[in-house]
Amino acid sequence: MTTTPGGLLLVLAVLWAASPWLARLPFRAGAGLIALVTILAGRVVFAVMDPRGALPEGTLLRWILFGLLAVGILLYYFRLRARALSPAITEARLQALQARIRPHFLFNSINAVLSLMRSDPRRAEVALEDMADLFRVLMRDNRDLTPLEDEVELCRQYLELEQLRLGDRLTVDWNVKSMPADALVPPLMLQPLLENAVYHGIEPLSTPGTVSINLFLSRGVVHAILKNPYRATGGNHHSGNKMALANVRERLALHFDAEASLESKVAKDSYEVHIRIPYRTEAANSATGVPTVTGPLPGAEGDRSRDESARIAIAEAARG
Repeated sequence: MTTTPGGLLLVLAVLWAASPWLARLPFRAGAGLIALVTILAGRVVFAVMDPRGALPEGTLLRWILFGLLAVGILLYYFRLRARALSPAITEARLQALQARIRPHFLFNSINAVLSLMRSDPRRAEVALEDMADLFRVLMRDNRDLTPLEDEVELCRQYLELEQLRLGDRLTVDWNVKSMPADALVPPLMLQPLLENAVYHGIEPLSTPGTVSINLFLSRGVVHAILKNPYRATGGNHHSGNKMALANVRERLALHFDAEASLESKVAKDSYEVHIRIPYRTEAANSATGVPTVTGPLPGAEGDRSRDESARIAIAEAARG
């Protein structure tokens, strides 16, 4: 923290040795103790470097002031970071981000089924049963990570609903042979991006288009690459407002911090989104005692009963 490498190393060594004890102190007490260590380290290093008093007068004071300033900035940064990533705030933020996704998902799914009600009642009935499954996923507690295979199944159901609505205009290319099915990912990580791909990439086209999904594991990192057709004008559709990208990117940061990333780029005739997340599994987290995927929440059995009743009611309504 002082202006010399020796002073910095001395402060770091002392703080590292005292870190278990410092972690139990209130913030103000810990900050005061760190400031005291910085001052003492500055004096010790100054005495070692200038035993004869050859340095200009005021050098020690400048060293200590610079050290305290650096300490203050770092403590402020880590204080804000700890508060931003605290469990309560993180859970509340995740719930808010999740709620932004649901209205778009439900609205588009309902429109897809309504388009079939008169022309093909049987297919509409099957689609409504799929929607009941999708609604159950959307309405459950989605703060925790979920296996990638579950996320893929959800996306398959969603895209099947969109194919009912768009017909041959939408082709889906799944490349999941190298997918780590047990990898843990945020719920609804891919679905909002696929919804964007359909809305901004497929619907403006007058010809059939393809949405491709490539999932694979490489060097301990799970990759998800989504591509869709791209037109600069977008036809009658407005260009995407990046809300889905920002939503997914923020949820990745809340779950994985800097270990995850989301990048997007535009090519000549395609739009690509590339997600990278660390490869984590439920088994590995259980072995280390880190809870990631939760079991049924209180009242979950009742929720499943209501879901089943809703599916039956929807099917009967479709038959009528």
